[in-house]
Amino acid sequence: MSSILESLFETTSPVAFVTGSAADRVGRRIAQRLLQAGFRVAFHSQRRDQRSSDYVKSLQASGQSVMLCDGKLEDELSASRWLEEILAKWNRIDLLVNSAAIWETQPLEEVTVADLRRNVEVNAIGSFLTSQKFGLAMVKQSTGGAIIQIGDWACVRPYKDFSAYFVGKGMIETMTRSLAVELATRNPKIRVNAVLPGPVMMAPEITSEAEQKIIDQSLLRRAGRPEDVADAVYFLSTSPFITGVCLPVDGGRSIYSGPGTDQCAHPSSC
Repeated sequence: MSSILESLFETTSPVAFVTGSAADRVGRRIAQRLLQAGFRVAFHSQRRDQRSSDYVKSLQASGQSVMLCDGKLEDELSASRWLEEILAKWNRIDLLVNSAAIWETQPLEEVTVADLRRNVEVNAIGSFLTSQKFGLAMVKQSTGGAIIQIGDWACVRPYKDFSAYFVGKGMIETMTRSLAVELATRNPKIRVNAVLPGPVMMAPEITSEAEQKIIDQSLLRRAGRPEDVADAVYFLSTSPFITGVCLPVDGGRSIYSGPGTDQCAHPSSC
């Protein structure tokens, strides 16, 4: 166990909040990895539907220390409410993972101001507001804390028909570095990093031929797994001397284009 985890576990298990974790996507795998490591975890869903509630209740029934928060990322009051709920239950917050996002295909010709605003509000402003509220709460803790943003490898090599998405998601890397400075200068035990996933969950509609093309474009010649992202999140969240880093977990796609034409490459959708 690393020294940072040893300090976190001195009194009671650390607490993590993972946005976008109630649905069976990458965020849930991150939350599951943290549960395996001994964290107490607050899951998040945009709305408290039956499926999300049933999943969290099943974890509670198995003895896991979990809870469910709901609400829209872009709502300015959501982050404050989530923080209050978590502190009321566990009286601490050690890790925030901003995994929730939207990703929608749209030709450039059809992008409107409303589309741009929605992508920026959810994929950038939502992550900033949550990081701001939770980060300033961590400032008050002697143990500090960690924040992990989930970005996208393709912001350095974007593909077509997702321009509104890339405008919003592209802010994650600058936000990571800025918040790392802002929070560590207030409490040097706070670290802010980002994981930039490649294709780690193939969408159901992806054909076997398209999937093979995606694999061929990876330098490591294999598809990624959501567990690869989860392991990277855990590593960064428990590494005491790393901050302001944006770590690609993409099989080499950000440095190697491979043969053929890029296919869908979003970390949680293909």
